[in-house]
Amino acid sequence: MTDQSQPIEGLGRPRLSQDRVAGLTLIAVSAFALWASSDLETGTLRFIGPGLMPRLLASLVGVTGLILLVLSFLRLGEAMPRIALRGPVCVLAGILAFALTVQTVGFAIAAPLLAMLAGLADRDMRWIELLGFAAFMTVGCILVFKVGLNLPIPILTIPGIIQY
Repeated sequence: MTDQSQPIEGLGRPRLSQDRVAGLTLIAVSAFALWASSDLETGTLRFIGPGLMPRLLASLVGVTGLILLVLSFLRLGEAMPRIALRGPVCVLAGILAFALTVQTVGFAIAAPLLAMLAGLADRDMRWIELLGFAAFMTVGCILVFKVGLNLPIPILTIPGIIQY
């Protein structure tokens, strides 16, 4: 009789290990940086151009990604954990809501809206604490940006009624 409880070598390897995803991500970032810096002059070692450092760093990042990718096929790595989308979606929604409302209704409404939407990213969020945080940050940001730095940000705008 054969023992069926022992795993067979080579089987059960994760398709997407953390090293494999990290390697592919670094290679993609490197390719983008090389493309974005392609119109910059590289120059020579005697007269360094503005494109030398970006290309050098992008190449090193790409080589690091390639090493990670090759190693991911040679050794067993941890599988990629399930990616939680709640956090990034809530933060992105907050940023978009702020960008769309700061000029139309003002900072006094856009800033707490940003804090509230971004606060929804945490499953353990408590409404009282989030409301307090949003109020504190809004007042603090108004003091810094409007009073301290005197930036031309509308504080509160209600069309046809008030504009401050």
